Amino acid sequence: MKVAGNLFTPSNMKKGQKLPAIVVGHPMGAVKEQAASLYASKMAELGFVALAIDLSFWGESEGTPRNSVLPDVYAEDFSAAVDFLGTREFVDREKIGAIGICGSGSFVISAAKIDPRIRAIVTVSMYDMGAANRDGLNKAVDLQTRKAIIAQAANARWAEFEGAKRELTGGTTLELNDETDAIQREFYAYYRTPLGEFTPKGATKQSTTKPTLSSNTKFMNFYPFNDLELISPRPLLFITGDKAHSKEFSEDAYKKASEPKELFYVKNAGHVDLYHDVNLIPFEKIGAFFIQNLNAKNLK
Repeated sequence: MKVAGNLFTPSNMKKGQKLPAIVVGHPMGAVKEQAASLYASKMAELGFVALAIDLSFWGESEGTPRNSVLPDVYAEDFSAAVDFLGTREFVDREKIGAIGICGSGSFVISAAKIDPRIRAIVTVSMYDMGAANRDGLNKAVDLQTRKAIIAQAANARWAEFEGAKRELTGGTTLELNDETDAIQREFYAYYRTPLGEFTPKGATKQSTTKPTLSSNTKFMNFYPFNDLELISPRPLLFITGDKAHSKEFSEDAYKKASEPKELFYVKNAGHVDLYHDVNLIPFEKIGAFFIQNLNAKNLK
């Protein structure tokens, strides 16, 4: 399957240069134009080559059924991006890093564990998509509820096999009402308003951010933080808002990771703030992290 991406290069790039490069992955269910391209463009402004990718089954990348959940393939997308970048004449293949935003934070960690070509890793507002689906936020999902979700997905597979339309699940609500919780309101304010609204080719507003019901349980078998020590001595930087509902995942990964590692809290930032708010996103810190750890001091 082909993976689509937006490639950003520094405006002052000179012929014959070999520059450090960064792969950027978008939030789960989003597309490269949502958050990832912003980060990639800022990295290019700092002197890096940067590639914002669409995960397989989403956006302009290939893969059917659309909106499918296959976390191993999502991790493979990062390695495919490294394949591409490392074979460009203007990229130093020994200096490739990666940024994973929200769900892509867990996918880039999964990729980096078995792909040492990813030399330095940053996660932003990370969701551990495995734990989020098994346990919910703050471990609010009990075992019986989890079994019920799995049974519902299994029945959906039979229905689809017999020709029924694929159902979508979860994702960002399409309408607000008096019962909409604060977290859904936070996502709605980005994905369902002009701030972050983007309808990719072949999709609809109703399908963006929403995985298929029959495949979403694949996340329950996804344990990205197992064997996290495999990444060391490559450095990890976990960035989360100090007010983010998702900070538990960055904190958990930080505890399990081996050195070198850093957990950085952005003051007064929520989860979605770090998708788009250029006044809060610590681009200079991210740039300095990659300059140091990709040995790219000439970009200072």
